[in-house]
Amino acid sequence: MSDLRELYQDVIFDHYKKPRNCHVLDCANHQADGFNPLCGDQLTVYLKVEHGVITDLSFKGSGCAISTASASLMTEALKGKKIDEVEDLFEDFHHMVTTPEDAPHPELGKLEVLAGVSEFPARVKCATLAWHTLQAALKNQNQPATTE
Repeated sequence: MSDLRELYQDVIFDHYKKPRNCHVLDCANHQADGFNPLCGDQLTVYLKVEHGVITDLSFKGSGCAISTASASLMTEALKGKKIDEVEDLFEDFHHMVTTPEDAPHPELGKLEVLAGVSEFPARVKCATLAWHTLQAALKNQNQPATTE
């Protein structure tokens, strides 16, 4: 199990050092800001939604390794997904990072590398900030999303 944990840590570190889709998306038709007061993480999520499908998304901001890696992995996982699929993925992801268990989560794909966050309750807010901000963007909320 330690080899798997090390692999997961390597993936998280890679997404922190070289985040994917980390830029302003000029063609976005939805966006929202997010803030985690506990850790100081701040980000903006940009979405292009067409006919109920996320055709493109990105994020821009600054945060800890978990927050940045989670946002990077989220953007990779959600491109091409229907909005109702996104809600299901958020629920599955949130359950995974808040419920310590050894069960695999193959339905989450690469997002499963963040399963270890459940062992560190203070880091759950870091891992879920991008997801809460994504939901705010989909709802066109004007107020920043928060993890509180």
